[in-house]
Amino acid sequence: MSAAVPPESSIPPESSTPPESAPPPEPPEPDAPGDPEAVARIICLRLLDRRARTRSELETALRAKGVPDDAARTVLDRFTEVGLVDDRALADGYALAQHRERGLAGRAVAMKLRQRGIDEPTVQDALGQIDRESELETARALVARRMRSLSGLAPEVRARRLVGLLARKGYPPGLAHQVVRETVRELELDALDD
Repeated sequence: MSAAVPPESSIPPESSTPPESAPPPEPPEPDAPGDPEAVARIICLRLLDRRARTRSELETALRAKGVPDDAARTVLDRFTEVGLVDDRALADGYALAQHRERGLAGRAVAMKLRQRGIDEPTVQDALGQIDRESELETARALVARRMRSLSGLAPEVRARRLVGLLARKGYPPGLAHQVVRETVRELELDALDD
């Protein structure tokens, strides 16, 4: 069954002039979808919902979406003020996580922080948590873990691969060679004791 359609003659014609009683159009609300600050807020909140971001990363994302710089600056200043964007806290947490969990040396962590747009004083503060003793311990743990899988190789090949591993993690050559020599020496002594 189809609904009956009224004949065209019963539909009142649209007038081209608005009735005089219609109110004038209202200005857009501050959070209207076309408001640049609202757009910037939405973009930032969506990005921050996934993971912590630096101010620089958010600025880049907003610029890529065509948000005007003044609107972006206003929103980012407010987010910084309320603590949603905190480069110092992000740098501290990121530095420790990269060092402890991934075994990166301080200079590799610094490079990653700079790539994320963290300023130099903040990078240096974050690196203050990673001292030489901590780097030595982490390097030793990396080498000891990797030694198990390299046990069937010639000593020179094993040493070369271990030094390469530490170099890729950002350890200086002198420290890498020192740790590999110490670890190989310890393993040789353990083998003699057995």
